[in-house]
Amino acid sequence: MISEDGKNLGIFPLDKALQYTRERNLDLIEITEKTIPPVCRAGNLGKYLYQQKKKEKHQKQKQKLGKIKGVRISPRISEHDLEIKANLAKKFLKKGHKVKIEVRLRGREKLLFSFAKEKLENLFQMIETELKIKKEQEVKKTSAGLEVMIAKY
Repeated sequence: MISEDGKNLGIFPLDKALQYTRERNLDLIEITEKTIPPVCRAGNLGKYLYQQKKKEKHQKQKQKLGKIKGVRISPRISEHDLEIKANLAKKFLKKGHKVKIEVRLRGREKLLFSFAKEKLENLFQMIETELKIKKEQEVKKTSAGLEVMIAKY
């Protein structure tokens, strides 16, 4: 049993713990039930629940949500534009997002998968100079072209 001040009072039988809390107009709050004997605290239940909600909300805010950001390139992209797309992907990765890179192929470009894959590899090299990235999936051939998902590790 823990007092309202946070001091350890020792092991109490249930009836004595309830009597202790009733004398002080407090509630008996079970902190953890997994231990033997369970850990209980004397205090205001409403205040305890409020603090728990506040703590959960704070943890939720700290948690990084795995949003997926997209970067789309074409096989005709120039080197300068490729650098701009690489910087955009780096910015997303630094913020903790996952990045989905798509190479769109249109018409006769669909015959040039090797050329498109080469552009994709150039983009990876530009990103990896500053960040260590991992490919969450291998380069995948889709109806629109190539796509891959990357994340920072």
